[in-house]
Amino acid sequence: MQNHPITLEAISVLDAIDKRGSYAAAAEQLNKVPSALSYIVQKLEEQLQVTVFQKQGRRAVLTPAGKNLLIEGRLILKAVQRLTDKTQTIANGWEPKLNIAISSILQCDKVFEIFKLFLDKHPSIEMDISEEIMNGAWEALVDDRIDMIIGASGEIPKQKGIQTLPLCFFDAVFVVSPDHPLAKKTQPIHHDIIGQYRAVVAHDTAKQWVTQTHSVISKDNYFYVPSVEYKLRAQLQGIGCGFLPRSRIQNHLDSGELIELTLTPEHHPVQLYLAWKIVNRGKALKTIREMLMAEKRSILC
Repeated sequence: MQNHPITLEAISVLDAIDKRGSYAAAAEQLNKVPSALSYIVQKLEEQLQVTVFQKQGRRAVLTPAGKNLLIEGRLILKAVQRLTDKTQTIANGWEPKLNIAISSILQCDKVFEIFKLFLDKHPSIEMDISEEIMNGAWEALVDDRIDMIIGASGEIPKQKGIQTLPLCFFDAVFVVSPDHPLAKKTQPIHHDIIGQYRAVVAHDTAKQWVTQTHSVISKDNYFYVPSVEYKLRAQLQGIGCGFLPRSRIQNHLDSGELIELTLTPEHHPVQLYLAWKIVNRGKALKTIREMLMAEKRSILC
């Protein structure tokens, strides 16, 4: 294969000269003599048949062709550095990428704060964050579409090689808008009465598994939405009633935009879990799991 005139060394030399402004300063940075840099640039110009640098006083300034070459070349340098970092990362037992699902129920500000701390220490590791609800989260984990669930709920799948740790309880609050008919009922309100009104329900994201619902009391009148955030917006508009996480709606309760109702029988909190495959022993997943568990008291459900 014929050698190409544009090499990583040539791009690195152009980058140093452009940043430092002269061959002498760039040579000092690269621990080379100025004549070595001149030879590399001269050879590059001869083979490409273009002028890369031109003199402006004592400074070496890129020509338009040289500027474009360096802009594109720097992208190559960054890609090579990422490849180097990822290769070393994998060799040391760290996964190059984590796919993590967060339950739609969670107030995730603290979770993203932990992600930021993790990435500050491990900047070469990519993270792909998705949102899942109920059985959709378990399905994604079992099918290896994700490496970990934060805030999984419901029954833990049996014989699937899944490890779990209790994370927090879902403090569900039954709420309606102030103009909803249920807001005028004497409390506590029996489930039979609530069952007569439309419920706003967040879709289970499961594609193949049997879908499930949490704490849905209405019998046959539903307004389906794709996430808890959409569920909140629908209930603020008075479209229907339903349970929402207290951590997500406390400001709306304080402002009177939503009214909390007491029910009979009472609703019991739902346990949420941190869940992952036992076979996944990568250092990245282990580290971020430990960080989440260390701060679980401040992760709000």
